[in-house]
Parts: sequence; structure tokens; C-alpha cells
Amino acid sequence: MADKQTIIAASAKVPKPADRTFQYGTAGVFPNEGVCPLRPTSQPLDPILTMIRDRSILLDSVVFRVGLLAALRSRKLNGQTIGVMITASHNPPEDNGVKLVDPMVRSGPRLSAPFSSTLTPEDIGRDVGGNIVECYSGLKYQTTHAMLQESWEAYGTTLANAPSEEKLLEVYDSIIKECHINPDTKANVIFARDTRSSGAHLVSILIEALTATDTAYTDYKLLTTPQLHYLTRCLNTKGSPYEYGEPTEQGYYEKTASSLKLAMQGRQFSGSVTVDCANGVGGPKLRELIKYLPPPSEGGLEIKVVNDDVLKPERLNHQCGADFVKTNQRAPPSSHTAPMTRCASLDGDADRIVYYFNDVDGTFRLLDGDRIATLAASFIGDLARSAGLGEKLKVGVVQTAYANGASTAYVTQDLRLPVVCTATGVKHLHHAATKFDVGVYFEANGHGTVVFSDLALKRLKKYEPQSPAQSSALDTLRALTALINQTVGDALSDLLLVEVILAHKGWGPKEWDLTYTDLPNRLVRVEVADRYIFKAVDAERRLESPPGVQAQIDAAVGKFKSGRSFARASGTEDAVRVYAEAATRSETEDLAQKVAAIVRQARG
Repeated sequence: MADKQTIIAASAKVPKPADRTFQYGTAGVFPNEGVCPLRPTSQPLDPILTMIRDRSILLDSVVFRVGLLAALRSRKLNGQTIGVMITASHNPPEDNGVKLVDPMVRSGPRLSAPFSSTLTPEDIGRDVGGNIVECYSGLKYQTTHAMLQESWEAYGTTLANAPSEEKLLEVYDSIIKECHINPDTKANVIFARDTRSSGAHLVSILIEALTATDTAYTDYKLLTTPQLHYLTRCLNTKGSPYEYGEPTEQGYYEKTASSLKLAMQGRQFSGSVTVDCANGVGGPKLRELIKYLPPPSEGGLEIKVVNDDVLKPERLNHQCGADFVKTNQRAPPSSHTAPMTRCASLDGDADRIVYYFNDVDGTFRLLDGDRIATLAASFIGDLARSAGLGEKLKVGVVQTAYANGASTAYVTQDLRLPVVCTATGVKHLHHAATKFDVGVYFEANGHGTVVFSDLALKRLKKYEPQSPAQSSALDTLRALTALINQTVGDALSDLLLVEVILAHKGWGPKEWDLTYTDLPNRLVRVEVADRYIFKAVDAERRLESPPGVQAQIDAAVGKFKSGRSFARASGTEDAVRVYAEAATRSETEDLAQKVAAIVRQARG
């Protein structure tokens, strides 16, 4: 049981900055590409989305209070393990951040009673959307996503903004009371960090919070964010019918390697793939994974690792990494590869990946998250039909408004698969993906994964193939369910997924690129005095206010062939982002500027 005076004493070492206001969320970014000049308390709160992130010197109090939140969350879930990751992903090395990893749990079989004192009836047997999901052994079980459950974001915000130690304790006690938490319940937390120089310091503060709250913890040192997600799920499902894997870093590598071999079904990889690791934690972890894979001399994949210098933290994400490639539409300067060579870039914590290559004439060609999603959906859909499960497995693709319109048309018209559009943010995409038997989601930035429902997994396990061809397709599908890290977007497993698909199809990057032609697109940033007046609806594709603005945008779009445009308020700064597509690049630029002018006029 936590001693309140111990909490107060530990918190006093890392007081909250008086002129800063924090807000916790589950998907998005900070102002200025992750550098968070947080507003004074008199101004509207800036949503933090995905992580509470700031220059590391401002994070001390936040990390401590996230430690308190993690302990409370674990006790609320009857001692299940919560993950805490210290990382700022694709952001500059001087930034850092912290995110919570909620367990993906089926808690019924692990409860001592159907409704314990710490889990209320509305918590048990309902997913994030509040739907009862299934019963097991007479007990309903709960399924939650790997991101922090949305209802707990407000608690994180309140804790982070408590102005004094006394007020902090008051908030802490109110959460215990409001959530019916038994403070005597054992709490369990695991944590890891990326390679940023401030990581070790922030971990020491996290440990102070966990110690003060009498929380059992395990420090996994350096990991990728997806590896921590993997461990969190493994620990919470161990010994249950939904056991996800061995809860060790070695278990992650062994599961990935064994499933890759099964997924290949004797196919051969063609050529090598050069992987830019953003000088982040993905570099040493990819090199470790390679040790578990067959060498190229035995038919294994040749992976050439570049930009993996983690001894100089200042090089993290500097002129390399997925965000650099996506934003600049070019390969990292340090990546010297021949034309038509497959290349991929990870981000700083290895939860994003984009592919690219230089054509024979030197033209740079990006194969981003949209391309990965369509490749995966096409392959899995084909496998389902080949296995005789085409009518029993509903495969769907989840996108945001930023997905290129050509990719959407390809999925719906050529692949004949349903597409769902959600608001920006992984929490929205992941939740929508779980509505399909097989949900494929990737943001254009390369963050995404494939999610198989429990029903789909049961069908794949029990289905009896009727021919050797069906058996081969079924074996590949089963292997993919293990190869893909279903907890969250994972650059390492997504890399191998892409390579498996290309090997099965006998494709190189050129054939992949030719599946459809992207529409020219343009993103324009418009500064505004008050972004909150721009309210979007319909998955952020239309403006509800200011009144009349959407009608003007519609009129502008109607004048262009294949025109599409929307305006969306930034979640992190006083700006509106205008996205536009059209049949030609000049028309796209014209449409983007016309819609930007409409926004400028509306801003007053």
C-alpha cells in the first residue's frame, strides 16, 4: 500500500513548472514537431495526443505523475501489468516523452470473482466502445486497446496539472475513490526507453514514483516501443487461452523468426533490403533480430543496416528516418544505394516504416503507409480466398482523410474491399480495425499494423482445408497472425511482412509501385488566431464551423477534375492544415491555394 507522505516527499523533488499546463491524450503530436512550448494556464490547453512530450527538463514532474497514474491503472485492473515507454519517436534528440501502454486483456479468467471490488460492472466485458465482447468460463472478459483507455486521459491531465504536492495527493485520492480502486491491490509496471540521452534521468524519476506507490516494476532498459507493447500483452495473457508469446525480448525475436520461416512457405527472397534505422533504438534491435533469422547463404533475407549509430544521441533522426524521408521526399543523404534497390526507413522508436527506391532514371519513389496497407490487404484477401475462407473472413482497410485518394479507389474498386475513414490518430484507426475480421490500418506516415479478431483466429485454427492449395494458403495466413505485431505498429515486423509479400508475389519495388498512381497532393499550413473556431466532422473531412466555409470549399473542389480538399485545425498549434488533391500537380496547387484563401478569410 502506498504511503501518502512518501508520495508527497518524492513529488516535492520534481515540482510542476508553475507556468506550464499539460494535457494527456492518445494520438497525435506536439507543436513545432514535438517541441512543446506549453501555454500558460490562462490559455486553452494544448492536446498532447500519443505522448506527454516536451524538452526533457520540463518532463520531470510529468514522468513522476505518469508513474502515479500507471500504478493506479494497474490496481484498477486488479494488478495487471501497465507499460511505460520513455520516447519521443521521430522527434529531435533533445525532446523526450512518455506514453502509457494499457493491457490488451481478457480479464474474466484471471479474476477471483465475476465482479471484484476493483473492477466495476461497466468495466468488465466491454470494449473501448462499450460493447460486450464475449464470455469465457461463465465470466465476461474485457478487451482494451494497447493505448491508454480514453476515459483515463482526463485523470492523467488532472494529475499532471496539480499545482502543489498537497493538491496532487488530493487528486490521487479522488481517482482512487471515483474508480473504486483498492489501494492494497498489488500494482505491476514495466518500462523501457529509447536511446535519447535524457532517458536514463527520466527513468530514475519514474522509479521514484513507482517506489513511492509500492509498485512492483521491471526495467527492460532499451527497447523499441512495439517491443514494450509486445511484452505488456504477453505478461497479461500468460497462462490464458489468449497467450500472446513468451514475455521476454528473446521471445519477441524467436516468435518473429519462426513465423517468418513458416510464412515464406519455401519462397525465396529476391535481392537485399537496405534499412535506415534513424540512428535510434531500432538499429541494435534489428541487428539482434537478424541473429535469429536464416543467413542469406541459406536462403534468408539480406538486410543491410544503415544509420544505426546509437553512441552519439545527437544523431537520432538527424537527416534520416521515416519522417525525414516522408517529409522531404528523398532518401537520407547517408544512404547510398543503387537504382531499383529496396530501401526502408524506421523512426526513432521503430513503430513507423516507409519504403522507397530510386527508379532507373534516378527518380525517387516513395512507398508509404498507404502502399503498405494496400499491399497487405491485397495479399491477405487473396490468401483468404485461396484458403476457401473468402466468405468467412471480412477483410477491411482503415484510413484517415490524409490517405491518397488513389489508394482508396484501388482498395474499393480493384481489391473490392471495404474502406473506413476515421479521424487522425492511431487510437481511432486501431479501434475501427477491430470491427473487421481482419483489419488493416496504416497512416501515410508508416505507422500501422494488421489486427485479426478473436473470431478470425478461431476460424483459422479450426478450419480444415480441402486441397493442398488451400492448406498452403491457410498455413501462410496462420503464420502471418504471429509474424505481425498486432499490439501496435511495429517497424520490424512490418518490414518482414512486406518482404514476405513481395517474395510470394515475385515483385520488386517497381511492380509494387505500379499497382496504382498517386494523385498529386499538397499540404498547406495556414496560421490562425484561434484554431478552435474550425470544427471538423465526418472523420475530419468537413468543417461544421465557421458557418458557410464548407460550402465555399465544396464549390472550389467542384471546379477540378478528381478534386478533393479539406481543412483541419491542428491539434497542437494555432494553425489550420489544408490538404488538396487533383488530377494534375498544377491543378492541385491551385486548389490548395484557393482553399487556403477561404480559410484565411474565415479566420478574420
